[in-house]
Amino acid sequence: MINNVISPEYNEEGRVMRRVRSFVRRQGRLTQRQEDALQNEWAEKGIDFNGEPLDFAAVFNNQNPVVLEIGFGMGASLVTMAAKNPNKNFLGIEVHAPGVGACLASAKEEDVTNLRVMCHDAIEVLDRMIPDESLSMVQLFFPDPWHKAKHNKRRIVQTPFANKIRSKLAVGGIFHMATDWEPYAEHMLEVMNNAEGYQNVSATGDYVPRPETRPETKFEKRGQRLGHGVWDLMFKRTK
Repeated sequence: MINNVISPEYNEEGRVMRRVRSFVRRQGRLTQRQEDALQNEWAEKGIDFNGEPLDFAAVFNNQNPVVLEIGFGMGASLVTMAAKNPNKNFLGIEVHAPGVGACLASAKEEDVTNLRVMCHDAIEVLDRMIPDESLSMVQLFFPDPWHKAKHNKRRIVQTPFANKIRSKLAVGGIFHMATDWEPYAEHMLEVMNNAEGYQNVSATGDYVPRPETRPETKFEKRGQRLGHGVWDLMFKRTK
């Protein structure tokens, strides 16, 4: 189930510099709850990486729209979204095995059936397993901001990534990002404003209020009590 995964880095022009093994199986200690969920729930809700395009109608046994979340952490908000939206299908990708286990455990406890998870690098999954124009929404919440300027090139939101997401969205589909690091929000806005085939859905041309589709996390609430901001960006594929 858990494989070593590979993630690219980009230079300032958005070109892939090299492919590095950025995640290995040092995923941390699993709790008994997480381990049990991985053992017992993976067969039903887990999808192994095999490089073959997914047939979402077969995976979910329906024709409902598919929402992809990249990097769902411990999965609390993803499970909440799936539970509140039974008319949508949710696929989550996360490289952290304890987070995958926690998500599966929560989905079992909440009796959520419209959720599937993968434990692999999202770039490879997008390239090899997500069919073009198959998604109604892609969610990227609180990705690593790579605070130091010399590491900014490692941020996942770059022009090649924006183009990749657009190819996987159906026309009219939404790319929803959120971050609690304002310089990264500004970076995301610049990248997306210059990306072809997108329209910013913000009425003010920058950020949107947190939509009801994104549950507020405990981490986010704590940050707000400390005076930290959160910036949501939503861009629609137009062509």
